[in-house]
Amino acid sequence: MQAMEETAVQEEHLDVLSQDGQKTGVSKPRGAVHRDGDYHRAVHVWIFAERTQQLLLQRRADCKDSWPGKWDISSAGHISAGDSSLVTAQRELQEELGISLPKDAFEPIFVFLQECVINDGKFINNEYNDVYLVTTLDPIPSEAFTLQETEVSAVNYIFFKEYKSLLAKSDPDYVPYDVSGQYGLLFDIIMKRYTKNSMERHLALQKQLGRYAPVSLTAEVFNLTGLSDAEKEALVLLVKAARIMDNIFYLQVWYSNPALRDWLKKHADVSELDKLKWMYYLINKSPWSCLDENEPFLTTADSAVKLLPEAAKQITGWKGLEYKAAFPMKKPPGANFYPPDMDKMEFNKWKGSLTDDQQRDATGYFNVIKRHSQENILSHHLIDGLTDSTGSHDLYIVPFSQEYNSFLVKAAELLHKAGDLASSPSLKRLLHSKAKSFLSNDYYESDIAWMELDSKLDVTIGPYETYEDSLFGYKATFEAFIGIRDDVATAQVKLFGDNLQLLEKNLPMESVYKSEDIVAAPIRVVNLVYAAGDVKGPQTVAFNLPNDERIVKDRGTCMVMLKNISEAKFRHILGPIANACINKEQRELVDFDSFFTHTICHECCHGIGPHTITLPNGQKSTVRLELQELHSALEEAKADIVGLWALKFLISQQDFLSRDLVESMYVSFLAGCFRSIRFGLEEAHGKGQALQFNWLFEKGAFIWHPDDTFSVDFAKVEEAVESLSREILTIQAKGDKEAARLLLEKYCTMTQPLKVALQTLENIQVPVDIVPSYTAVNEMLD
Repeated sequence: MQAMEETAVQEEHLDVLSQDGQKTGVSKPRGAVHRDGDYHRAVHVWIFAERTQQLLLQRRADCKDSWPGKWDISSAGHISAGDSSLVTAQRELQEELGISLPKDAFEPIFVFLQECVINDGKFINNEYNDVYLVTTLDPIPSEAFTLQETEVSAVNYIFFKEYKSLLAKSDPDYVPYDVSGQYGLLFDIIMKRYTKNSMERHLALQKQLGRYAPVSLTAEVFNLTGLSDAEKEALVLLVKAARIMDNIFYLQVWYSNPALRDWLKKHADVSELDKLKWMYYLINKSPWSCLDENEPFLTTADSAVKLLPEAAKQITGWKGLEYKAAFPMKKPPGANFYPPDMDKMEFNKWKGSLTDDQQRDATGYFNVIKRHSQENILSHHLIDGLTDSTGSHDLYIVPFSQEYNSFLVKAAELLHKAGDLASSPSLKRLLHSKAKSFLSNDYYESDIAWMELDSKLDVTIGPYETYEDSLFGYKATFEAFIGIRDDVATAQVKLFGDNLQLLEKNLPMESVYKSEDIVAAPIRVVNLVYAAGDVKGPQTVAFNLPNDERIVKDRGTCMVMLKNISEAKFRHILGPIANACINKEQRELVDFDSFFTHTICHECCHGIGPHTITLPNGQKSTVRLELQELHSALEEAKADIVGLWALKFLISQQDFLSRDLVESMYVSFLAGCFRSIRFGLEEAHGKGQALQFNWLFEKGAFIWHPDDTFSVDFAKVEEAVESLSREILTIQAKGDKEAARLLLEKYCTMTQPLKVALQTLENIQVPVDIVPSYTAVNEMLD
């Protein structure tokens, strides 16, 4: 029950926390915790009826030794040692009120620290409370509750403003909470959520949508005439498979995300505001805005309504409990790859109990982590602590092939059919091997087949990028890119891939960290026809895959450049940025060739530098495993800045490229900084770009003029680029997470020059990015 109580019956143990809320690794009996004033954890669950704007209160049983007979939270209780927060919230609601709800009914809204002393100093309560909100459409009928008599004597609904007023007056009938302090957040959240002006939201969504320039990918942009009728038929099948990648990705982002998507789509025609919600959701593929540091543009109040007839005691005339599928206001760092209440300490403790092979799976790309207790809670097989009925740890591994089986079976069927139609042997091999990998969960052979693809129809499909997993950076999201190869442009860029070993040999870092077996990277230039899955917010212009370190070590990587997307971004975004932010003496140096060439070099440089590394203790590891959640941002910064260094090297040392490119590549890079930073500092590319700009500005390589334009100091930029390249490469080579953290903390900030530049672009409403519509493909499907 509530945090301030003891029981003589088999006293539970609680995890002891440090004063700042971190687990100490020690657990003690609950009575000892409150006697000694140890910090510990509990949950508060509030049930809110949306239509009546009422909160559910419970009256504490008269036998309680703290606050007997007083009205209190809907449900609350300690988190026992080893138990998880969300499962505890579900269990307390079930035990105290007889309400059984799935995890998507619980919205974590804040953590409340309660510090008080009662019972003449004998009960010291230093408690971190995870506060959850459950939103129902209507009040639950009183007859539907099954009250736990030793804990609860009655329940009652009260208008939330009235309840806040009673707490503010310290009404003696209610357990006290300081609503002028942190607990006032509960009422502030409800007030803001249900009183926000619809016109205000309408204007805000219009402004957010206005940051994206619509671009139609019509048949004129790419040439479909080079495809046979069979390949065009295969293209339709591939697009259908790609749309399945969308379905998987929505689920990977958050477990209630698919329900939210379906609800918004169904109601898009209800009003102009609902239409705007749906349009902006389609860009972000979640309720969190990519360009606003993942701030939510929707709330649980906008979400899907679900009906559970058996969530409570069934009564005549009541169809059951209707609730809103919840999502947190703060984007979950672990997405839907891990239990939502799992922290790093729990994961690492569990990982340490596993075999080497199991550890590789736990940190691998193609598995999710789940809880036994979460799976058992609604079937009433409740378990305590870290073990289930078989004695294993609460966490366990589920391969993608099992977790997304219903989707992957359909996608595999479509790929096999498309493979049968393909005339290109390499495309046929890719599609059949990828279909098999969807069901086997072994992507090695299919990724090799992807690297060796030599086909007019270019296909990338499967789990690849790890940006969505900002907790560790371990787990891959599903994506699909379908394009038509540009043979002329592909031939022109071949020299970059052929010279990776030369670039590796000359990287600005100690020779001991360099690899002598870099494989030449194939580069394919394509015009994008269709994209799906992890393609949201700012659009990628290129990608370098696979990320699997085994393949990178054995075979290197392959680059795909999306030429029509690059051209659209330059036309709609980089050109206007240059006109607004680059000093007029250097403005003409910003051109598409420099922008596109650096993009190529950026992708090439993902394939060089440290990947598999040797730690100071002699242990073998990878940069990704050592830097964890910091890896993505630092890797993007590395590819960018080392790509700039590599361009200068190829021009000056080997004369592979025209020397006329030197100045234009630096100035185009400067303009590109402002483009990428507008993606936000929560996004890996935006973080990496802020790091680079602020470093180069500090070194004097970038100049800020009195008219608030910027230019490059050509005398200083080369040395500044090389010094940052050396810094990042060395951190990666050593697997030094602390050094990575310090570097990002110092330079990944919105400094005054950046604020001025971004405000200039805001004032003249330069689009931040593009949003493509796949007109040609939709016409084919129709």
